[in-house]
Amino acid sequence: MSTIVKFANLADIANHLRMDLTGDHRPMKDLVLLFAHNGTGKTRLSMEFKEEGKVYNEEGEVTNRDTLYFNAFTEDLFSWHNDFANDTDRYLELNTESAFFDGLRELELDTKIESFLHNYVDLKADINYEDGTVRFSKSIIIEGVEQRIENIKISRGEETLFIWCFFLAICQLVIDKDPAYNWVKYIYIDDPVSSLDENNAIAIACDLANLLTKKDLDGKHEILIKTVISTHHGLFFNVLFNEFGRKVKNKKYFLHFNEPSDYSLQDTDDSPFFHHIATISELKKVVESNKIYTYHFNALRTILEKTATFFGYDKIDKCIHGLDDEVLFERALQLFSHGKYSIFDPTEMIGDNKDLFKRIFNGFITKYEFHFPEIFNEPTIEATT
Repeated sequence: MSTIVKFANLADIANHLRMDLTGDHRPMKDLVLLFAHNGTGKTRLSMEFKEEGKVYNEEGEVTNRDTLYFNAFTEDLFSWHNDFANDTDRYLELNTESAFFDGLRELELDTKIESFLHNYVDLKADINYEDGTVRFSKSIIIEGVEQRIENIKISRGEETLFIWCFFLAICQLVIDKDPAYNWVKYIYIDDPVSSLDENNAIAIACDLANLLTKKDLDGKHEILIKTVISTHHGLFFNVLFNEFGRKVKNKKYFLHFNEPSDYSLQDTDDSPFFHHIATISELKKVVESNKIYTYHFNALRTILEKTATFFGYDKIDKCIHGLDDEVLFERALQLFSHGKYSIFDPTEMIGDNKDLFKRIFNGFITKYEFHFPEIFNEPTIEATT
């Protein structure tokens, strides 16, 4: 049976995840999958996990580390030189002072990166190991003749894919036990699918599962290096859930941020994970607690949009068709869900609007009779780690 464990801070959760991977006081796992909504603290959690693995000397210098990570900070190691003066010599600069690029000159990652990159996009990346720059080119057909365009500024999605493939190439070195990365004991990956369409999100999930696992002589899968993967992307999570499944020893969690200042991990190991059901469950708890904020209307509208798409409706108002006060509900959804409400600076609704939100939500879940698995109704316990 699944449980919910409460934590005072993200550092305690990072330690909890490490204990999953080391087997300290519990069955050892090789992989942790973690789902959390944006704003919950996924990126900060990945940094806490990384910090837990650092060793410092008396002067405060890092003498050892154990985690190779991919998150928003990884993407910040790459920055554009756009040549605003001449608009011709555009390239990506690498922050080669980071340990992420250890042994960059000796390893010559071009071939490895391109082998991954060509799975997603038709780009050529030329890395200059002397000055730490990357220039991109692409072949196009003009009047039946193939021509190569040099020094192009690639799209945000293409840039994300390149950085991801750069990371995969380094992961391959880790798996191959290259001396430059023999310090890596864990890989932590946070949301590699930002700015990508669903096709690429699926492809990345499948390729990642293939990279991290192999079959032994008995046909059983084994993980090649202990890994944590966190995401806010429901489709990406579900593909990973299915790809890894019961092939390797793993844990699956849903990370919650609880107002005002603590966190909880919801164990999803025994149940299929449905992103929209999880979101509806969160809204159900919000309604029951009466802690309803303006941004919750955005979440409710998202659920209605997904439901409308599932049933083939052209408008979300058809999801509330037949409910009492249908016209009032539709106007409220349009008004509140288009406001610029921030989850980082939440504003609690006034009484009448809370009541209106409750009536819309309760009418919606009554009409469609959503089933909430036990996983979303388990009692919360305090962490002992």
